[in-house]
Amino acid sequence: MKGHKTSYISDFVHYPRRLVAAGTAQPWPLHKSYNRISESERLKQWNERYGTVAFLVIKNDSILFEKYYRGYRADSLSNSFSMAKSITVSLLFKAIQEGYIDSLDQKLKDFFPQFKGKYADSVTLRHLAAMASGSNWDENYYSPFSITAESYFTEDLDRLMLEKVRFDRPPGQKWYYSSGDTQILGMVIRKATGKNLADYLSESFWKPMGMRKHAWWNTDREGGTEKAFCCLNATARDFARFGKLYMHAGNWEGRPLIDSAFVRQALTPYLSSMPRYGLQWWLFDRGGVKGFMMRGHLGQYVMVIPDERVIVVRLGEKKPRAPMGTFSDDIFVYLEEGLRIARQAEDHDF
Repeated sequence: MKGHKTSYISDFVHYPRRLVAAGTAQPWPLHKSYNRISESERLKQWNERYGTVAFLVIKNDSILFEKYYRGYRADSLSNSFSMAKSITVSLLFKAIQEGYIDSLDQKLKDFFPQFKGKYADSVTLRHLAAMASGSNWDENYYSPFSITAESYFTEDLDRLMLEKVRFDRPPGQKWYYSSGDTQILGMVIRKATGKNLADYLSESFWKPMGMRKHAWWNTDREGGTEKAFCCLNATARDFARFGKLYMHAGNWEGRPLIDSAFVRQALTPYLSSMPRYGLQWWLFDRGGVKGFMMRGHLGQYVMVIPDERVIVVRLGEKKPRAPMGTFSDDIFVYLEEGLRIARQAEDHDF
């Protein structure tokens, strides 16, 4: 009873959570033109209208523009919402590299034969990562009766998945956005590695990538299961590091953390009928500007434009609604404004 109609970016303190420990921090370099380019009136208006709390532009691996709003600071934690899906699939890639899982084409039944449905035995991890599993999931953030809402509040996520998710449609044929697919991937990673997701994230990425702050990953209950589809709470600067990791094809400061072949697959459409989605990463092509992004429920974005070596990060409290599987208008405003700042800095000799 906090006055919110849906989950919100600072609600993690009200739920059980598990620490994602940071190690030795690796500071982001600051661009020579750091914060010398001003917000446009257009960007100010959109930031105010939709409650932006953080807006960053990173150029050539250096922070060029950085501003926080509504009481947030560089060390403030914000809910990732579905940006966590891109991180969960990164853990899947890591588990395959380390031999815990055979491949993306290993069957779900090898880990959880209990799943039901006509096609349950045919579903692969790739189908789940591509959101083409054929499950009966209902992705609805505003209905208190949907399985999405239930997954946010339940105290036993594994039981919910096993009891309510069915695979009655043939996998690999149709895209349907499903937080349940990601949650099931989290179950597989945990079972295969014998590690909870927060600890595996810490050792695989949080420490090697020099995150500045510890993060918190919400769980279904104390000591329970991480909500793999959402609810990783971190800073804007630390979320941005995953954009950098994928822009560099899985390489972090000379150290390969993810095999480049996995990165290519993640950033390639799985179904030609859904060119905007790879493996838990969104893909865009706006007027010839091509890139990929992590994307969360209320307008959490890490947008990467590899050709221009630019990363744009926006965290906020709301966004305009758009049909499932499409892009809301704010995405392209933030993308265009981030590119404007990056290009303007190049055009000026400060």
